Amino acid sequence: MTESAQGSKSWGDLLGEGRFPRFALICLGVWLNAADSLVTATIMPNVGADLGGYAYFAWATAGFLVGAILAGASAGRLSEMFGLRAATALAGLVMTAGCVMSALAPDVGVFLTGRLIQGLGSGWISGFAMVAIALLFPERHLARVFASVSGVWGIATLLGPLFGGLVLEVGGWRDVFWLFALQAGAFSLAAPFLLKGSSKSAGGPGIPWLQLAVLGAGVAAIAVANITPGAPLALTLVVAGIAILGLVLWIDHRSKVRLLPHRAGDMTTVVGAGYAAMFWLTAASMGFAIYAPPILQELRGMTPLWAGYVIGVESLAWTLAALAVAHVSGAWDARWTRWGAVMLVVSLFVLAATLADGHLAWVLVGGALMGAAFGFSWSFMGRRVLAALSDEDRAIGSSAITAVRQTGAAAGAAISGVAANLVGFSSGLDEASARASSVWIFLSVVPLALVGTWASCRLTGSASRA
Repeated sequence: MTESAQGSKSWGDLLGEGRFPRFALICLGVWLNAADSLVTATIMPNVGADLGGYAYFAWATAGFLVGAILAGASAGRLSEMFGLRAATALAGLVMTAGCVMSALAPDVGVFLTGRLIQGLGSGWISGFAMVAIALLFPERHLARVFASVSGVWGIATLLGPLFGGLVLEVGGWRDVFWLFALQAGAFSLAAPFLLKGSSKSAGGPGIPWLQLAVLGAGVAAIAVANITPGAPLALTLVVAGIAILGLVLWIDHRSKVRLLPHRAGDMTTVVGAGYAAMFWLTAASMGFAIYAPPILQELRGMTPLWAGYVIGVESLAWTLAALAVAHVSGAWDARWTRWGAVMLVVSLFVLAATLADGHLAWVLVGGALMGAAFGFSWSFMGRRVLAALSDEDRAIGSSAITAVRQTGAAAGAAISGVAANLVGFSSGLDEASARASSVWIFLSVVPLALVGTWASCRLTGSASRA
């Protein structure tokens, strides 16, 4: 490769020619979506003590998740209807309003409504960020942009709960939402200025209301499964939710106004294989972040802080791996994508074998393998999907990446939850239930990881670009 060609793919070239402010805005948008989705784990005990409604803890996450997925799925069409600049600024205002509502909430009902609105706002922000990447950055920069986005997400996974904890140390839980409101407000004010150069709105074909309604039903079923104590009912809801998501693909393929790109459910295409890989690999990874902390506290006597540090190795590995391969192109991006998927499968077996009784170093290895699996593969999967999109589908196809990821996270969390509850987790965490859960939260999702690995091979191999 010539020196000129190498320079055209450097970090300096990425951030040059006025692109740095756009890049910073996109990273802020991803941070807002990721960190706000995670902060409730730290602050909800304080919210419950202040507002009552301990029974509604899980709804704070479920409501946020439903709003975020629906918003992310609709972001592409809305950017076409209103223009990227105006839509992004409006998304920031919606999130700001949701944060203010939660900060001022006099009771748990208003608080949960605020969380739903925050989910809508942050989902749109993240979805519009993906559209901005697709429209405003040349293809030669996509790997580095996606690596940076992955890094921000990984950092937010670690710092989101820590951010909430630090604010609680010096103030109250309401201050967390005031700080997010300030960030979202700044994002909204900056968007019209920093997204100059995006194409004007041409009106778009409209909003696919039917697909969004069916998608909402599927996501709601999965979200309710996450908070259903009975394992048989929860499993039924998960299966029903995934089936309804499949129905969305069937309806969308036959609709004049589409929610997803052409043939998004077709595994013979790059887009179909890419979405499937993202969905199933994300679903397979959720048990570690959700269930490992209480298991580590029960079986190894760790404090919540130290258990959080152990889980944080996944985020650290994700970020470092993404940055390490950001410069890769050609045949190597396909190899890293496949290796990443295989590493995820390996990580599940390592964690199942070691989380309860193995040396802590092996637990760290398992977590690092899981994080690196996404760091090595995610940016290349996203780049391949974007490169395969037609101009007509570029907005909806790029924004769908966020919705696919979050929907996979919801499904994976529910499936891991069913596995944990079947071995006694929901009846109270003791040594026996912790040991059983430490195995089955990982083994239960191995089939999902294998499907994701197969999809990643399709993505990098025989799938066509149609």
